[in-house]
Amino acid sequence: MPVNWKKFKDTIAHYENFVLTSHIRPDCDALGSELGMAEVLRAVGKKVRIINAHDTPPGLQFLDPAGNIEVLRRHVEAEDIQTDCIMVLDTSAWAQLGAMAQVVEETRADKLIVDHHLGEDDMGALLFKDTSAEATGHLVVQAADALGVPLTKKMAMPLYAAIATDTGWFRFSSTSADTYRCIARLVDAGASPTEIYGDLYERDTLGRVKLRGRILSRTTAELGGRLVYTWVLAEDFEKTGALPSDTEDAINLTLAIAGTDAAVIMIEQLKGGFKLSFRSRCEMNCNDVARVFGGGGHKAAAGAFIEGNIESVKEKVLPVVMEMMK
Repeated sequence: MPVNWKKFKDTIAHYENFVLTSHIRPDCDALGSELGMAEVLRAVGKKVRIINAHDTPPGLQFLDPAGNIEVLRRHVEAEDIQTDCIMVLDTSAWAQLGAMAQVVEETRADKLIVDHHLGEDDMGALLFKDTSAEATGHLVVQAADALGVPLTKKMAMPLYAAIATDTGWFRFSSTSADTYRCIARLVDAGASPTEIYGDLYERDTLGRVKLRGRILSRTTAELGGRLVYTWVLAEDFEKTGALPSDTEDAINLTLAIAGTDAAVIMIEQLKGGFKLSFRSRCEMNCNDVARVFGGGGHKAAAGAFIEGNIESVKEKVLPVVMEMMK
């Protein structure tokens, strides 16, 4: 359902101070939406802080050159966060908030959610959600329109990155004519596609390249090539000099294999367990697969977390995916 933007505008008017937060292991849509929304709210006279549970990945720090994003327990303690309203962007799941979940749960402030993912937990928040949107960044552009805020370059750069990355640089089926109309407005406002693409994809470290080599070397096909999967072990980061954030978008490399309908990547976390990412370009619903393991997302892309070693994880995850692909 489309967002009720009149209700959003009326709701925003009630508050003076906002804290924005998003999911752990933040990607471009999370960070770009936070940064864009912060500028939109400041344009209507609000005071805004962005506080996340995880650091901004090194490869995405170009989105926040002024260093406005704070990290819980590094820059601020939970008990020191005072605000009228907490706005959660790009997730509706408690598990995705990490250490910020306790802050959101225990706050006396009102709570809003702006998101485009399927499914949600009961956070006691007002929902402003559109699961047909290709990115939360697009919803932030609509929020600016609802509040009568002209787009500026400080908004346009992170929001362009948010939409471009969540659509696979406009390759995914979620891309629509409205996507391009929105993107054109962001370019008119000052977003530079060349600069953003360069910062995202043409600043690889040697460690990231070596890690991708390991990921590709492990790629395995099942179901006659319709399903491909691969994995990353915690030891790979030390051996290649890569960072955990260097696995971002790695799953999309496997989708380049002809005949692939679905892909899975299993990434061991430094504290144990595996982050699961699913992609589909067939009838398999990734959100349904992820929910089996307590996660969620979209039909074409979703994620979850599971405990265990790589062999036990493969034994649990792959049969579920194969069954869903039937």
